[in-house]
Amino acid sequence: MRALAKTHAGPGLELCDVPVPLIGINDVRIKVRKTGICGTDLHIEAWDPWARRTIHPPLIVGHEFVGEIVEVGSNVTDFHPGDIVSGEGHVVCGRCRHCLAGRRHLCAKSIGLGVGRDGAFAEYVVLPMTNIWHHWDGVPEDVAAIFDPFGNAVHTALAFEVLGEDVLVTGAGPIGLMATAVAKFAGARHVVVSEPNAYRRELASRMGATRTVDPTTEDLHAVQHELGMVEGFDVVMEMSGNRAAIRGAIDNMAHGAGMALLGIPTDEIALDLTQIVFKMLTLKGIYGREMYETWYKMSVMVQSGLDISPAITHRFPAAEFEAAFAAARSGDAGKVIMDWGDT
Repeated sequence: MRALAKTHAGPGLELCDVPVPLIGINDVRIKVRKTGICGTDLHIEAWDPWARRTIHPPLIVGHEFVGEIVEVGSNVTDFHPGDIVSGEGHVVCGRCRHCLAGRRHLCAKSIGLGVGRDGAFAEYVVLPMTNIWHHWDGVPEDVAAIFDPFGNAVHTALAFEVLGEDVLVTGAGPIGLMATAVAKFAGARHVVVSEPNAYRRELASRMGATRTVDPTTEDLHAVQHELGMVEGFDVVMEMSGNRAAIRGAIDNMAHGAGMALLGIPTDEIALDLTQIVFKMLTLKGIYGREMYETWYKMSVMVQSGLDISPAITHRFPAAEFEAAFAAARSGDAGKVIMDWGDT
């Protein structure tokens, strides 16, 4: 089969021929239709310090996908050839305290699809049946392809109560864009999106933002006044990992507010803990999705009318992966999809 792989320690990826993956008795083999490019894939392609520490070539990359089941292991009874599915990208151990208690998203031994095991940027991918999500009727294929990052957005957006609240989203990358739509769909009063890139600010408006802010030229306190807010933001969704964005958000939070942090800083960030203590703030780290409550919520919202498709801005055949990665890296893009139908 054709697969996009990190074949050696260094920058770049290669579309090459590799064996079709074997399946075990508890596994499912999926013919991949479409995949989404994630920031993790960009790190691996660039071979940055994180990738050099984490990735062990050769490795098929990618973890966002939708496809059709073509074969199941002998122990698999809930999935069948022809089912349209995506996969939870964290393969957990199943035996630790958290796994046994049903908190699989907290498994410290999880292995990432396309990071610690061969991934989905290929004609076929294999995953355990416990990692398979059977899509409900009516979910568009392009949206199904990005259920993994959509799950990150939902997990972040619903970490704190947003109904009737004023929400700040810092960073309008693809996940920030989807989180904006989720917060508005879930009943937030104002959703303010802070993003220096003009292209992504326009996308945030299309996703339902009440107001977009260029943090290089505008002050959030002034925006609060403009919107009639008097106490600060009730909920912050931090998607940027940017030092100034995080500090600025804390400075604009209401007493008792909550911040869900998904963005990953590249350096250590010093915070004024007196603000957190005296304002009684709650900071919560978010990683991945809750298995499988988040997937259920995603499906319900899409079925109920939530439209995240404006966050998808570019589509390429998988053979044009270099152009696809360039678009994703440019900043002037939302989610980038690769089609594996004619590899």
